[in-house]
Amino acid sequence: MQTEKSLPGGDLAMPSPIDLRGVKAAMVPMGAERLEPTLSFFTRDLGFRVVSIYPADDPKTVVISGHGVTLQLLVGQPNALGRLMLLCDDPLAVAAGRRELTAPNGTVVCLADADPPMLAPQTAQALVFSGAADATNWTIGRAGMHYRDLLPDRHGGAFIASHIRILDGGPVPDYVHWHKVRFQMIFCRKGWVRVLYQGQGAPILMHPGDCVLQPPTIRHQVLESSAGAEVIEIGAPAEHMTIADHLLSLPSADLPPDHLFGGQRFVLHDAATAPWRPWRLPGYEHQDTGIAAATAGLAGVRVVRRCAPVDITHTVQVHSNEFCLCYVLAGEMDFMHADGVRRLRADESVTVPAGMAYSLRPLAEDLQFLEVTLPAEV
Repeated sequence: MQTEKSLPGGDLAMPSPIDLRGVKAAMVPMGAERLEPTLSFFTRDLGFRVVSIYPADDPKTVVISGHGVTLQLLVGQPNALGRLMLLCDDPLAVAAGRRELTAPNGTVVCLADADPPMLAPQTAQALVFSGAADATNWTIGRAGMHYRDLLPDRHGGAFIASHIRILDGGPVPDYVHWHKVRFQMIFCRKGWVRVLYQGQGAPILMHPGDCVLQPPTIRHQVLESSAGAEVIEIGAPAEHMTIADHLLSLPSADLPPDHLFGGQRFVLHDAATAPWRPWRLPGYEHQDTGIAAATAGLAGVRVVRRCAPVDITHTVQVHSNEFCLCYVLAGEMDFMHADGVRRLRADESVTVPAGMAYSLRPLAEDLQFLEVTLPAEV
């Protein structure tokens, strides 16, 4: 039993630790006016089994178990269990297309997907600027990390883009998990982050400029980070399921480099060794992260920098992509479009809708930015 101890002066200390070694299972009570037909509904129709029943001559308490749940049926007591969900491979195949069944005692049994499909909302694009100086954009999210939303309208729920800060360094209270996503990437902006990925060997230490593609279903775990570490995370859809895997320990057995997770390969882009090649516009060069090849063209991620003296020349561009984001890493540039000019500095970004004519005017020799597109740019 949990107890509280008093400190000198009468103050209460934190509750004593709970010892769970003796806990065997959890049981949920429910009531019924009569034993039958409720017991038959759960045992005959839903496959539960009787664990115990008493007294024998006039049962008032029956414990039944099934599908990982233990229920205590209390005869003559009000029913406290309004809803029970059963997770199914195919809910429509269980009860001839019905998604809900009502037990004689009033409990509603909901037939739900054990592995619900990923919902991919239709993309609703817009021109979105995110300014680094707007401190009101920061919120405290999971594990105390600070999030700045780079795409508040989420393109209608199709995408999420976040600038994330980890203020306190050291171990991260994470567990092995995976995401049900269409696309997800992590770009290290500042500091370092140490992460484990399924089948990829020892922990990976990410430094500024490094990038990983987290393909669908790959198990991973964030171990620790430096104080003040920052990453850029972009994923689709905006709201996606994170699923814990308590059975797999990382590091796990190595997998071949061409192993597919949900149709995509794991990619680690090492900024220190990646070559620079000409970009699609003159006067620029880029590092290709390899994400385009790993996703079979679903997405492209590259770091672009100015490689010629700054001048006022700029090339008008128009894209037909589903998603296009530019995040300034260093220097400054003007984003020019029909309605005006927006100056972008380090840690500011623009998300450009398809069909909009725009151009980039560099204002500093050290201009460098991250470009993410879906699909990959040719």
